[in-house]
Amino acid sequence: MLYRKTKEELLLRLKREERKPIVLRGARQVGKTTLVRMIASQFEQFIELNLEKSEDKKIFEITSDFKELVKAIFFYKGKSLKKETLIFIDEIQNSPEAIKQLRFFYEEGKNLYVVSAGSLLETLVKKNISFPVGRVEYLYVYPLGFYEFLKAKYPETIDFYEKVPIDEVTHEKFLKVFNEYALIGGMPEVVKNYIENEDLTEINHIYDSLITGFKDDIEKYENSKRRISLLRFVIDNAFREAGGRIKFSKFGGSNYKSVEMSETFRILEKAFLLKLVYPVTDTELPTIGNYKKSPKLMLLDNGLVNFVSNYHQLFFEKKNILEINSGKLAEQIVFQELRLILKREYSDIFFWVREKKQSTAEVDFVLPYKGLLIPIEVKGGKTGRLRSLHQFIDLAVHNFAVRVYTGKLNVRKTRTIKGKEFYLLNLPIYLLPKIKEYLDSSFFK
Repeated sequence: MLYRKTKEELLLRLKREERKPIVLRGARQVGKTTLVRMIASQFEQFIELNLEKSEDKKIFEITSDFKELVKAIFFYKGKSLKKETLIFIDEIQNSPEAIKQLRFFYEEGKNLYVVSAGSLLETLVKKNISFPVGRVEYLYVYPLGFYEFLKAKYPETIDFYEKVPIDEVTHEKFLKVFNEYALIGGMPEVVKNYIENEDLTEINHIYDSLITGFKDDIEKYENSKRRISLLRFVIDNAFREAGGRIKFSKFGGSNYKSVEMSETFRILEKAFLLKLVYPVTDTELPTIGNYKKSPKLMLLDNGLVNFVSNYHQLFFEKKNILEINSGKLAEQIVFQELRLILKREYSDIFFWVREKKQSTAEVDFVLPYKGLLIPIEVKGGKTGRLRSLHQFIDLAVHNFAVRVYTGKLNVRKTRTIKGKEFYLLNLPIYLLPKIKEYLDSSFFK
């Protein structure tokens, strides 16, 4: 099985003495079910319930009494009540009764270890069904990040990668591997197939089936024909806009109204297929997004972006895939890594803007770290102008900044255009998963 860093966190939460049932959230086909199966061997026995199957769903319809329900689950699955048991309730959105019982797994079933997952869980709100507040906790599952890809395909390089600072002689090797990840992406089925075959033609049909699956999955929970049409339209066009700022009005060249287009994007956010990243205008915490300004559009996975946008063809024409589409692909990938670093629902990711009549500036991302807001500028190549970064630093209470690029690792003491002295961490893009360690070693010794 592929290495998943989330596995360690899931197991840690389950082994807590004061634990709650865990609800795994994330887009379809990101490996939620596989993740639970990976840790099953850590328990004496494992019970898996798939509530798309009528025989499993019926167990929750037999009785509303929790103790009787537990007996029924163990009886129908032929398991012993006396053993340490991990119970996995998959596709839980198909059973309101199962969702209601999660609170009792917390209050009365503390000897059990419970994980649930499902597709488009947020659609339950329409049915006036909600997860018991304070009785469950959420864990977000995303496609593989670069570190997971590296460990899966090139495990022999991990010791070199873990060294801080990394050896300069390994730069070209890791940059080449990162370009490979930038091309393939992190959808588990795609990565697994690529590792086994190393053939791009073999994985194209997987990308295609994933996109089709997203559309079909959404239609299961939407009755309005117009909304279905809107959802399909956005899915068909969003991947080509990845990494750039968008406007809802006339998105994709359509005549759809801005309000209904905005609502459609919100639905797809809840499905974890995309994310609207909004700007902040302050250089200090807390980060408060300005939702009146145009957001950046980020998608679930860079491999899917490449497939839909036909970028795969360009990979063989350009040495650096991060320069494709004016560097927007680079921003898409940086977003994905920041999403994994923050380990929360990625509403916490923002970019910075300063919009005045005679002065417009934009910094690609800001990272909350140790009470500061660290600006991150993304450059597809080894060089690039940093005027917006300078404007941020001139306004900030600190003097630290990061440039993510394809050049070599270094820390440079420099000055803004106005003369403020600051420290710039030039971080090779393949080291982004370890940005906190490099921030510590560079600025917070």
